Amino acid sequence: MDIHRLYLDHSHSSLCASIAATGAELQSLRFGDADVLWDAGPLWPRHAPILFPIVGTLKGDAFREGDATFTLHRHGFARDRAFSWISRSESACTLELRDDAETRACYPFPFRLRISYSLDEAGFHMGLDLHNPGDAALPASLGLHPAFRWPLASGVAQTAHRLVFDEQEPGPLRRLNHDGLLTPDHHATPIHDRVLPLHDGLFAEDALLFLEPRSQGLRFEAEGGPALTFRWEGFQHLGIWTKPAAGPKPGFLCIEPWSGYADPMDWEGAFADKPGSFLIAPGASRCWSFSVSQA
Repeated sequence: MDIHRLYLDHSHSSLCASIAATGAELQSLRFGDADVLWDAGPLWPRHAPILFPIVGTLKGDAFREGDATFTLHRHGFARDRAFSWISRSESACTLELRDDAETRACYPFPFRLRISYSLDEAGFHMGLDLHNPGDAALPASLGLHPAFRWPLASGVAQTAHRLVFDEQEPGPLRRLNHDGLLTPDHHATPIHDRVLPLHDGLFAEDALLFLEPRSQGLRFEAEGGPALTFRWEGFQHLGIWTKPAAGPKPGFLCIEPWSGYADPMDWEGAFADKPGSFLIAPGASRCWSFSVSQA
C-alpha cells in the first residue's frame, strides 16, 4: 500500500476519494458503490495527473530561457514528483510541491504549487494555487487530466454516452500532429446544440482541443443511466481525450481543463511568449478550481 495515500470520506453521501502524494494525484472517486474514476488499467496507466509546468508537448521537448536551452518532456514533471502533505483531515487535504535542484535543471524558475482536495454534500472539489516566490515573472502552463470510466456503468454502451456543455460551442476544433504539436488547421466543431455524442471515432486523430470554449462546465451522461457534472474556474482551454480500445474493453474519457496547450508546429519563440501560457508576477499567485458532482 502507498503510505502517501489519503482517503476522504463523507458518510452522508457515501462519497469517498483517495489521493496519492506522488503527483498529488486523485486515485479514486467513489459515489456510493461506484468508483467513477479510471482504474489506471493497461489501456492508460494513470488516473488523474496534474500537468505542470507545461501542458502537452514542447517542440523538440525543449525551450529556451535566455541563452540556455532546457529539456522538458510532455506534460511536465509535477505528475511524477512527490508532493508534501500540508494538512489532512477526514474530508480535506492539501499538498505542496516546491522547486528544487532537480526541477531547476529542467525548469529554472522558483515556484510553489499547492493542490487542495475536499468533499462536501455538493460533491468533490479541487483547488490549485500557483505562487511565484521569485523576483522575476514566472512563465508556466497548468492543466488537469482526469480520466473517468466510459461507460459510466456496466451494461451501458459507450455510444449511449454524450457530453452536454453549459453553453453553445461554435468555436473550431483543433488537433495535434503525430509529434503532439498543435496544427494550424481549424476544424468544424463536433458539438451541436451543446451536445457532443461520444464514440471512439472522435479520437482517431488524438484529442479534441477547444482553445476558446465558452463553457465552464459540462455534463457527462448516459442515456437513461448515470451522469456526472463538472465545473471549473480559471482554465481557458479544454481537451477531451481517450485512447480507443481494441475490442469491447472498458474504457475511459478524459475531461481536461487547461491553462496552456502544446507548442504550435511553427513555434520558435521564447518560453515566456509561448502561446497559451501565462506569467505570474513576482510575489503573486494564480488560482484554479475543479469540481465533480453526481447529477
